[in-house]
Amino acid sequence: MSEPIISVSGLRGIIGSELTPTVASRYVAAFCSTLQPGKIVVGRDGRASGPMLAHAVSAALMGHGMKVLDADVISTPSLGLLVRNQQAVAGIQISASHNPPAYNGLKLFNQDGRVIPPSEGTQVLSAYRNQSNRWLNADGLGTYEQVPDPHRPHLESVLETVDCQQIAGRKFRILLDSNHGAGSLLGRRLLEHLGCHVTILGAAPDGLFAHPPEPLADNLSMVSSAIEQGGFDIGFCQDPDADRLAVIDEKGRYIGEEFTSVLCTYHRLEQKTGPIVTNCASSSMTEWLAKKYDVPFFRSKVGEANVVDMMLSVSAIYGGEGSGGPIDPRVGYVRDSFVGMAQILDLMASQKMAISQIVSQLPNWAMIKDKVQLSADELVRSIDLLKRSLEAPLVDTQDGVRLDWQDRWLLLRGSNTEPIVRLIAEAPTAFDARQLIDQAKNVLNRKV
Repeated sequence: MSEPIISVSGLRGIIGSELTPTVASRYVAAFCSTLQPGKIVVGRDGRASGPMLAHAVSAALMGHGMKVLDADVISTPSLGLLVRNQQAVAGIQISASHNPPAYNGLKLFNQDGRVIPPSEGTQVLSAYRNQSNRWLNADGLGTYEQVPDPHRPHLESVLETVDCQQIAGRKFRILLDSNHGAGSLLGRRLLEHLGCHVTILGAAPDGLFAHPPEPLADNLSMVSSAIEQGGFDIGFCQDPDADRLAVIDEKGRYIGEEFTSVLCTYHRLEQKTGPIVTNCASSSMTEWLAKKYDVPFFRSKVGEANVVDMMLSVSAIYGGEGSGGPIDPRVGYVRDSFVGMAQILDLMASQKMAISQIVSQLPNWAMIKDKVQLSADELVRSIDLLKRSLEAPLVDTQDGVRLDWQDRWLLLRGSNTEPIVRLIAEAPTAFDARQLIDQAKNVLNRKV
């Protein structure tokens, strides 16, 4: 049996070969060994393997004396907010995010309703490796109950960040592609509350994805066509656990995930100025906004937990990742597609402009993402080789290596979620970005 992919905030793997109820139970036992007794919220996206893992997770929690609050099918940001709302000691979301249907995983939340930071995740990982647990006898077993309306706290919190009446006055026509994930349950309620006419693709949260679950342009061609032909004002596309959001404009043009957090940050800076944070793999558009509004800008390592740590350390008013994940501290320190939808609609309503017009005001840089196969040792040597071979004015090694020139940048880093190494470049044109990727590959093909 293969080992699942384990990071400091959770694990994921192929059901049956890497991730089984036994593995899930052992991981939850390790998590419990680091916690105080109390309530733990358990949720899942719509994958077919979700109920099986939910039973295993709940049983392990009860076996450690915890009170299980079952939120059933729920988005990842909604679960984070519910942890705070219920004053729970932790939360566990069962999801493999954008991975194919054969995968599932566990994502851990602490009592603050955020993905556990590296400091806490390292303790869980060590406990898992050591097979730590605190199994109790029959007298100490925990309890189980279902949460009656687990989505309401999140709904109310998101609505407080926008002008609902202003949005409702526009009567936007929205196409929401939830792709049979968890996003439709709150997505419909949110958009209808905002006075929108909503059409949902993949509303049933059954995990039977109509297209590959990562909301990338190649996977959303049919959605783009539906928007162009259907006269919609905007299209919103979620990943299975609804913490990521891609945007398609009224012409059916894929705007993408990189713009989601940028548009939300732009809207927030129009209201209030202050420090903003993104990660080192996200577009330089966020840095451009920081210069435009003359606010402090910070760049963290890739990973939601790292972005949140940076946001907390600098008291950021907004943050996010270019993979479609805005993070608004007023709602919670979790990437949030619902924050993205509501605040982009608020931006459109306040500026009285189509989404394509708003996007045209932002820089039109091109980003290329590629993958290479490198072992851990080869990655270390490759980082040093790129630093020496591609002379750049700015070199950042907090997460792999990022090389910055005046109008372009290149990043080489190991993935947190897949056994691959990523190459990412952004430049004024797609040709320039591809040229930078190819140049890096030529360097890496040399003997180290």
